Amino acid sequence: MIKNKEQIEIYFEAFQNKDFKTMQHCYAHNAHFYDPVFEHLNAFEVAKMWEMLLKNASDMNIEYSIIGEKEHRVWANWEATYTFSLTGRKVLNKVSSEFFLENGKIINQKDSFNFYKWAIQAFGSQGRLLGWTVFFKQKVQNTAQKNLKKFISGIK
Repeated sequence: MIKNKEQIEIYFEAFQNKDFKTMQHCYAHNAHFYDPVFEHLNAFEVAKMWEMLLKNASDMNIEYSIIGEKEHRVWANWEATYTFSLTGRKVLNKVSSEFFLENGKIINQKDSFNFYKWAIQAFGSQGRLLGWTVFFKQKVQNTAQKNLKKFISGIK
């Protein structure tokens, strides 16, 4: 059986290569995912989220480092540099991830990043003025969920 740290290295190498299929295989069928934009996704939804994001990420660059592991948990820091498609603005998102694994598969992933800093980069002055508000964050979350649902249903 593959070790937990090795599985996360496979996951990030696939991420760097925009190989969403390999990323999808790193998750258990009962997996859960959380981050400040895509809250509470199940395994199917997180698989489709990565597919959607990577298919639309022509210039994404990923750098990562595994910072620790203990029993069924692995921690990593990673940076994604990309053009935010909605605004055409360049973003450098610094993310901390905590993975919980079972039988060599990710069963729970929690990603955290500074939403306000991300919003400033992604939306410019609008992000600076409103990015700290619950209203703005919920609007971004709702738009992301709507886009994911459209992607899943095949609507263009």
